[in-house]
Amino acid sequence: MDRGDAGPGRSRPMVVRVPVEPVEAAVEADAVDAAARAGDVAVRGPLFGVAAQGPGDGPRWRVVVAVAEGCPQQARDGLNSKLWFRAKDEAGDRAERRDLLAAVARLESERVDELVAAGTRYRIVRAEEYAGAGPNGIEEPRPTDPEPLVPDWARDAKEQRIDDGLVLDPDAPVTPAQALEQLALRALHYVGDRFPADVRADSRQALATHPDVLLLPPTFAVVEQSGNGWKPVSGPHPTAHAARRSLEFGLTWAWPRMRGLIPVGTDLHADARTRAAADGAQGDPHAVELAAYAEAADRLRAGRVNRLEFQGTVYRIARTRRLLRWGPDGPEGPRPSDLNTQDPARIHLPLDEDGNVLPED
Repeated sequence: MDRGDAGPGRSRPMVVRVPVEPVEAAVEADAVDAAARAGDVAVRGPLFGVAAQGPGDGPRWRVVVAVAEGCPQQARDGLNSKLWFRAKDEAGDRAERRDLLAAVARLESERVDELVAAGTRYRIVRAEEYAGAGPNGIEEPRPTDPEPLVPDWARDAKEQRIDDGLVLDPDAPVTPAQALEQLALRALHYVGDRFPADVRADSRQALATHPDVLLLPPTFAVVEQSGNGWKPVSGPHPTAHAARRSLEFGLTWAWPRMRGLIPVGTDLHADARTRAAADGAQGDPHAVELAAYAEAADRLRAGRVNRLEFQGTVYRIARTRRLLRWGPDGPEGPRPSDLNTQDPARIHLPLDEDGNVLPED
């Protein structure tokens, strides 16, 4: 049944599906328990990505650049690169390549929020990043969130990409817990004097222009306790284990190098940990500190650790969520008050009509 798009300011009908499969039922029960534990919402701010809509897609859009960028221009640059490589490697003929390269040229010089290239409509999309919060602080990963059977801590371990293959479908059925969360967050907007007036005005306007919300898959980040709140240490990751790996990387590679504890090009592998412990026993102050890093990394590797205290700082693996607003014409794009941290620029070398890379002008 085609229910059609809702008009301006009107919400679309919602189809609620009760999970019947055991795994789905467990995930649903987990969501209900999480809402009871962490019923408040801590909003971090917007994230941006790119969605595409092709002929025959109906109201659905496909995410082609993960909704994980910190400003609209970063998402535009991601689209720029995607179209450039499509022109270089996938274009079927010169006409298609010219069309793609014309879109690239616009993205190199304009802050474009929507364009059509080779028959596909592309849009920079905006989502609100938030997390559940309760008496015990920011929400951690849930028991039913995917975890590897055997954790891989290798530096080059392959992991899934955020939003890989994600289709945004406003008519897709949702579970009762998802429906309640969507309904509860429809009216979410910025209030309070700590937000500039234009940010508050745009946020209120979005309630009318994009009255529905879609919940994107959860992401995971490392956060550290700061006063009564939490501040991010890492960007979003697709899984809790990927977030733990980023914290382990900080402990065994990035932070010791930044603080001059190990030489550039070395790593805090098991043999280095043994030497650090031995040197520490002999009173070498650097080795003592290095041994503390190694011990913290070992604690993190010991299991599905979501909370780690190190050098007086509490680190936590946070389960972050994203809310994307939806209107009659699809997903919300950047707002006038959203900040860009960089300007459009050329990212790749020019191509000719046959897909050959040309030297820099």
